[in-house]
Amino acid sequence: MAKIAPPAPRSISSTDRAAGIPETIRVLIADDKTLFRDGLSNLVAAQPDLAVVGTVDGAATANEQLKFIQPDIVLLGWSIATPASQRIFGAIHDGKLQTRVILLIPDDGKEDVVEAVRLGCCGVVPRSTSTELLLKSIRKVHAGEIWLDRASTADVIRRLTKKGAGNVAARQGIREHGAALSTREREIVGLIAQGFKNKDMAERLFISEQTVKNHLHNIFDKLGVSDRLELALYAIHHKLHEGA
Repeated sequence: MAKIAPPAPRSISSTDRAAGIPETIRVLIADDKTLFRDGLSNLVAAQPDLAVVGTVDGAATANEQLKFIQPDIVLLGWSIATPASQRIFGAIHDGKLQTRVILLIPDDGKEDVVEAVRLGCCGVVPRSTSTELLLKSIRKVHAGEIWLDRASTADVIRRLTKKGAGNVAARQGIREHGAALSTREREIVGLIAQGFKNKDMAERLFISEQTVKNHLHNIFDKLGVSDRLELALYAIHHKLHEGA
């Protein structure tokens, strides 16, 4: 069963913005456990800057409603390994939607956080997290940031460190919070951690995409990371993204 609200305006008027009224963040909730889903819906709906625009309990309707509603945020309660979750990310990618996904994971730590982020997940929140942190994660992810709780971040960093054991010497040389990075490289690291693409960074920094790629190549070499995910997680772990 799916509960659906018709699409609401995605922006506020200039008058409201001038008056300091925040934009409403439109949230779709996908979870097959009725009690949890309904409780989450009531919690989110009680916030003045958040609106629940739909809830779904199965994959059959999830993609259809995702495309119809085009929410800002999806709170995804299915495991990242399920076909239903895979289709959610596929629909977002194929439809070029601006929707950002927050994965709600069980407390046993068995969820594959690395795979979730690789698929495009922008936030990972344990089901037992506090109300305050859950609401904060929604607002932070909507603002363009990546949200990982401390346990997930620590686990991912350990896994990436094991995978890249051959780069230990290179990593040890830059443990002082990215001291080897230039000011421009630090800016790019911060933007990567916030989910910016090369084109977006080029426009924001008034440089070419090729220059961004050159900087990224140098950053990968200096930090001993192999891709954007490792760089983003490294930045978050070492707080290189703060103040970006």
